[in-house]
Amino acid sequence: MPRFFSNKRLILLLVGVIILVALISFSLKDRQNASLPEQVVKDVVGFGQSLFSKPALYITNVIGNIDGILNTYEENKHLKVRLSEYASGQAELADVKAENERLLEIVGKKDELRVYEPVQATVISRNPDQWEEKIIVDRGKEHGIKKNMAVITADGLVGKVVLVTKFTSTVELLSTENRNFRVAAVVAGEKTYGLIEGYDIKRSELIMKRIDSSFEVKVGQKVQTSGLGGIFPKGLLIGEVTEVSTDDYGLTKLAYIRPAADFSLLDHVIIAKRSIIFEDGTDGNNTINTEGEDGS
Repeated sequence: MPRFFSNKRLILLLVGVIILVALISFSLKDRQNASLPEQVVKDVVGFGQSLFSKPALYITNVIGNIDGILNTYEENKHLKVRLSEYASGQAELADVKAENERLLEIVGKKDELRVYEPVQATVISRNPDQWEEKIIVDRGKEHGIKKNMAVITADGLVGKVVLVTKFTSTVELLSTENRNFRVAAVVAGEKTYGLIEGYDIKRSELIMKRIDSSFEVKVGQKVQTSGLGGIFPKGLLIGEVTEVSTDDYGLTKLAYIRPAADFSLLDHVIIAKRSIIFEDGTDGNNTINTEGEDGS
């Protein structure tokens, strides 16, 4: 009797294995359509997942909304503080402008050092032998261009006009090797004056000389035109101080300036057209120019 039951269990096990193999074979026979057991299992699992996922998703969205509200509240507080600072700054700026206008009326003159009319020009020629020194642009006497007018880009000062024909102008760049090319400069926000004299080819930087030794010049400070040389308008960005050292036996300081403009990639420039140009200004009285030179 026990042996019979033992054989019966073995038979049931074999029948179960056969049925399992048959079900697996049946499910693998057509993968585009799920079998009835697969459909039942998937439906049950899907129902269970939706049953748990919807509340979990709802709770997650609620927590996210609360977090967003808290962040918005903090940002709103920060923006209110910034807005208050901006409003006070605008009021202070308005007072400064009004005071400046009153002072200009007292002395009976206007600030003409910054005023100029921008004239758009396109670079039409560049001599490979003088690539870092001169460019030719398509604006000349017919467009009101005159010698010694400053030339800039959106980034900063690039040079000045040294020769004008009827329809073109030759521009000498700040990166010229001409040691007599000078620009009256000042450290932005300070009363530290000097002259841009020379260009260091190895460093690709301008050299600012004749800085009074009593003035402190720091690396990172911006340098712009002072307008005192008579040629360049006031406030044109020249570059940034990268190094400061002494010059002339310690009597004056020397600073290296990284140019704000890229002299090697010039296609469009702006000529600062001014009503008054001083031919003998400090910026331009020693600039050497060859008559008839067209840069080609």
